[in-house]
Amino acid sequence: MASLYSANLLFPSLLFSSSSSSSVVTPLAYRPYDASPAKINRRLSSSFSSAALPFDLSPPPIDHDLLDTMTIAGAKVSEDGVIGTFDNDEEALDAVENGVAVVDLSHHGRIRVSGEDRVQFLHNQSTANFETLHEGQGCDTVFVTPTARTIDIAHAWVMKTAITLVVSPVTRERITHMLKKYIFFADKVEIQDITEQTSLFVLVGPTSNKIMEALSLADIVGQPYGSHKHYNVNGMPITVGVGNIISEEGYSLLMSPAAAESVWKAILGHGAIPMGSNAWETLRILQGRPAPGKELTDEFNVLEANLWNAVSLNKGCYKGQETISRLVTYDGIKQRLWGIRVSSPVEPGSTISVNGKKVGKVTSFTTGKRASQPLGLGYIKRKAASEGDSVIIGDDVEGTVVEVPFLARQIPPS
Repeated sequence: MASLYSANLLFPSLLFSSSSSSSVVTPLAYRPYDASPAKINRRLSSSFSSAALPFDLSPPPIDHDLLDTMTIAGAKVSEDGVIGTFDNDEEALDAVENGVAVVDLSHHGRIRVSGEDRVQFLHNQSTANFETLHEGQGCDTVFVTPTARTIDIAHAWVMKTAITLVVSPVTRERITHMLKKYIFFADKVEIQDITEQTSLFVLVGPTSNKIMEALSLADIVGQPYGSHKHYNVNGMPITVGVGNIISEEGYSLLMSPAAAESVWKAILGHGAIPMGSNAWETLRILQGRPAPGKELTDEFNVLEANLWNAVSLNKGCYKGQETISRLVTYDGIKQRLWGIRVSSPVEPGSTISVNGKKVGKVTSFTTGKRASQPLGLGYIKRKAASEGDSVIIGDDVEGTVVEVPFLARQIPPS
């Protein structure tokens, strides 16, 4: 029965409902996990067989039942278990504008930071001000090098006994290792990679609220970005947060892999369109959300990436803080990340020029919906061009500098 206690790793502040109704979705109350295994088993036995308990410590990246369900729906799965497409990319991108799309982001990293000193620890290791947050709140924060070069943007949920971080797939191991490296002897902090023990879905689009209402999760609607609450869906715990990594309009749903199939089916049953990772990457670029290895590298600092909303300029010492303070104090930001509307396809790494002089480079590109919205992301020197200005990509591709939604929401200090 030891596997039952692994629930503490995922949802430490949850109490399972004993209701056996398949339609029950209720907020969960908190109780310390001091119950005996027998008592926990009695609560669950009416809804689950021993083989169906949701707390296996090492499930596959995508639950087999969920994978079967997705494959039947047309999913094309890569060797690493990521859904590339449902052969409906255009329909899914349309849903983002006019309805709601659901994306399985279970391949993104989830890191649990627990222990008495967890708040101060993350406060010192990333750019956000964690000391101002309370249970049930969340934020974006950036992990940077000591010279403020970017590693990744993480989304953080502050829970009762832990802080859960959602990071990009390619930085999961690096950030986990980095955080463990900076735990000093006296620090009461524990770092756990819980990616394989959880599943993560996101909803994107203007009718996301209707899905929440249909699932009896309406009390999260209208809450600030990063807010999250714990619920019970069909006898299993699920955490729902406002926002979806790319946009503030939508929701994120964190759950046990054993709950994933039923939650996925319920979301689709209420009208959501499934989206694969190919369309998600298109959406990322159209929204202007920076990604590790592309916009977030050792070549660019966090303020050049225009990630102002995730950076606190008023807290004490933290990694990269000295460089960030100098950049602000002495107006030392030399370039900025922009969207670039182009006349024809371009390759990442292509030069950006103004009047024959190199002023930047392209970091990402998409042809957009129906190959009719070619857009690049790229860094451009501040004094060379800004919104509305014309640039040349490579040898002869014409482009116009444009603002993109994710970056437009970032507010520099006045």
